[in-house]
Amino acid sequence: MNYEILGSFLVASMLLTLMPGPDIIYVLVQSMTNGKKYGIVTSLGLVSGVVIHTSLVAFGVSALIKQSENIYFSIKLFGAMYLLYLAYLTFKSGDELVFNKKADRKSFKKLFKQGFFMNVLNPKVSIFFLAFFPGFLYSSSQNTIVQFYVLGIIFIVQSLIIFTLVSVLSGKFAFYLNNNPTFNKKIKWVKILVFVGMAFFILFF
Repeated sequence: MNYEILGSFLVASMLLTLMPGPDIIYVLVQSMTNGKKYGIVTSLGLVSGVVIHTSLVAFGVSALIKQSENIYFSIKLFGAMYLLYLAYLTFKSGDELVFNKKADRKSFKKLFKQGFFMNVLNPKVSIFFLAFFPGFLYSSSQNTIVQFYVLGIIFIVQSLIIFTLVSVLSGKFAFYLNNNPTFNKKIKWVKILVFVGMAFFILFF
């Protein structure tokens, strides 16, 4: 087991989770308008959806990897190219952070279900996991499916911790965003560096 690869995966996952995007903004909005408990329930729904995407990637990619090392390299190459594409899209995107402070209050059950389906029904998540996970397989002896689920669990745990902190500290986050309108312009280049760095890691390490 290569703990350095697992450590790299954890760091990359945390950076990705911290990037302003639909999920973290949705958690922040629910927390600000309805309270931190609503943000935490939303977070639980969102991260639960990761199990589905992890399963799809684990069983699909594992079957392909068993067929050929060339296929495995092709999957990694696809992953690197997709991450570079995401870097390009980030570069071309606007600098303003879309932040809608209004959110309807729903029951915890409905909020959990909405978070879950927001994640599960987003095909971009599966594509991203297909690009991201295979480059961080950490063992040549452990079952590939098990490795994917270990990566999935790490991704879920760190996402839940970060989303929960966002919920608890939502007031401070909102104050910072309101007083730093150029925040997204600054973080934009961090996103680009993270995507490019992950692409090179997947290909060359």
